[in-house]
Amino acid sequence: MTSPYDMSDEMPVYVISVAAQLSGLHPQTLRAYDRLGLVSPGRSTGRGRRYSMRDVLALREVQRLSQDEGVNLSGIKRILELNDELDRAQRLIAELNGEVAQVRVELESTRSVAARLADLLRKGRQGPGLVPARSARVAVWEPVTGPDPMSGGQDGRARAAHRGTDDPAATETHPAES
Repeated sequence: MTSPYDMSDEMPVYVISVAAQLSGLHPQTLRAYDRLGLVSPGRSTGRGRRYSMRDVLALREVQRLSQDEGVNLSGIKRILELNDELDRAQRLIAELNGEVAQVRVELESTRSVAARLADLLRKGRQGPGLVPARSARVAVWEPVTGPDPMSGGQDGRARAAHRGTDDPAATETHPAES
């Protein structure tokens, strides 16, 4: 709901006398249907029954099934339960269909990427296919070993070895070595 004044069909707002008028039934009939579990309204803080528009429509359906179709109350209860189950199943199906559609889109995207990678791999075997975007320098730092590094000994200083380039400036030396 966008505002407190908007109402849905499930909002319990009608007292029993109003719900009885809207459904064309006697208030005692509504109480009996509530006791039997046919149409169970919400309750107010004072435990008074509050019917929603959905409840009123269910009461009308109970009346129709009873009067026009000749269905007994236990049959009507079962019909209403099956209708509720059907509604839940239809909502679940709609939700799952949405998820399936999303997975199909993701699958198609994955297939497209896989096809491009397979094409690049085939081209790589026949000639230049994958081309590096840029070259990189790698420096490997060895841990300090031997005597105390502050003593000035050769073994105690961290040494850098660089790989992947012939640039002598990439190798750092300790100031004491120069």
